[in-house]
Amino acid sequence: MSRTAIVACGALALHLKAIAARDGLDLDVHPLPPELHNRPERIAPAVEAQIAALRDRYDRIVVGYADCGSRGAIDEVCERLGVERLAGETCYDIFAGAPLIESLRADEPGTFFLTDFLVRSFDRLVWRGLGLDRYPDLRDDYFSNYRRVVWLAQARTEELEAAAQVAAARLGLPLEIREVGEGGLATALPVRSRP
Repeated sequence: MSRTAIVACGALALHLKAIAARDGLDLDVHPLPPELHNRPERIAPAVEAQIAALRDRYDRIVVGYADCGSRGAIDEVCERLGVERLAGETCYDIFAGAPLIESLRADEPGTFFLTDFLVRSFDRLVWRGLGLDRYPDLRDDYFSNYRRVVWLAQARTEELEAAAQVAAARLGLPLEIREVGEGGLATALPVRSRP
């Protein structure tokens, strides 16, 4: 049986596992740490190392990242190693579709996006990840050009909505919610269902 591995951003991994189980996809998800997004220059080397570790075990490997600020480095690794990646500049494009993200950015270029994963892990990845727990005065330096937070909700719940409100308040920004689901991510996967 042909097996496919996806070397995935940790922020997408749980969604990918859920989609694979729900849709009966022949897909094994291998997540990389989501903290790599705070240092995008480290994503492509981590992807390459993971592909090397999996190469002999799978017939096909897909990269479950958008460009993610790597400035083409992920694409270079994919091209050199002969693997494909999910389309898009960011995971926001994958979840919501590039036209909606472009429209939201055109309406307000100072938009900080959240996904369900980022809502759940805001304190660890954003607040502590950027050192704002130790140096809260940096908040205005980091976020002074932002005017709003848009939560691209994959599965809106009262608990997640409350957490998104807290995250936006910590940034001193208003929150908008767009329910986008997981359909864009499911459609982006170049993997077939099991027979």
